[in-house]
Amino acid sequence: MKKRNFTLSALAVLATLAAPAALAQAYPTKPIRLVVPFPAGGATDIFARAVSQKLGEKLGTTIVVDNKPGAGGTIGSDLAAKAPADGYTLLLATSSTHSIGPSFGKVPYDAVADFTPISHVGNAPSIMLVPNTSPAKTVKEWVDYARKNPGKLNYASSGNGTVVHLGTEYFKAQANLFLVHIPYRGTALAIPDLVSGKVDVLFDSLPSGLPHVKEGRLRALGITSAKRSPLLPDLPAISESVPGYETVTWFGLYGPKGLPPELAMRLATGINQALQEPDVKERLARLGIDPVGGTPAQFAAMANADRAKWKKIITERKITAE
Repeated sequence: MKKRNFTLSALAVLATLAAPAALAQAYPTKPIRLVVPFPAGGATDIFARAVSQKLGEKLGTTIVVDNKPGAGGTIGSDLAAKAPADGYTLLLATSSTHSIGPSFGKVPYDAVADFTPISHVGNAPSIMLVPNTSPAKTVKEWVDYARKNPGKLNYASSGNGTVVHLGTEYFKAQANLFLVHIPYRGTALAIPDLVSGKVDVLFDSLPSGLPHVKEGRLRALGITSAKRSPLLPDLPAISESVPGYETVTWFGLYGPKGLPPELAMRLATGINQALQEPDVKERLARLGIDPVGGTPAQFAAMANADRAKWKKIITERKITAE
């Protein structure tokens, strides 16, 4: 009798150990919904469709992009957080939904506790733009010029509390500068004033700002990624002149809290494979996005560090989103 009980117990343990592997092997058995918390046709939506098509091929299923825009991405993110943790509802999040928004305390979800990190999919750096009439030809020259003229230079942003606003405030802090903030309703509205010289500097996305550089209307001094981007290898990283400076808009794949680790790893592996496809790299390059990839643990560590960085900047510089 004891031998029989031991055998049954051993079988139960083996079954428990085998269950995760069996689950991962069987998954997916139906289409997966990818929630994009921003409108169709925008950069995040285009990015989602470029990656999801290849990810679906790697997983052997269809991934349906479901746009749920509103409230700066919080509506779609909250919806995904409340979905079943079965791997059939995923979220393409950004630094605005999971770093900046939570740092202001204005989201209806816990960016850590309510989600399962899967993969850091990509980074979209910005470029530092100045008018052609600016006396500075490099980041170092611009910083030196700004230090000699404290309070006389200004910078444009896409609005209070946006990544452009916070990123420039971070630049000011790292370079020890005094610049006047001029918020616009989007960087596109600031471009004419930058070209005319009414604005002294703007940190803009590559797709938005680079055409003006190529047309000779503006001058690009540096890129905001920690190192030079493969997208613009000849453009220096700002960190080469301002040590420690880095700011990007990151994109990452999350599942709801409680997503089994084996499914998260299965999805991360699929994302990593998809990001290596030449056509995916080409489409992301057109969006100004550097593919990243990696493990769920690496993604979680990056997002936590990024959130802490913005929280510190918001607190120290008394920034509001109003």
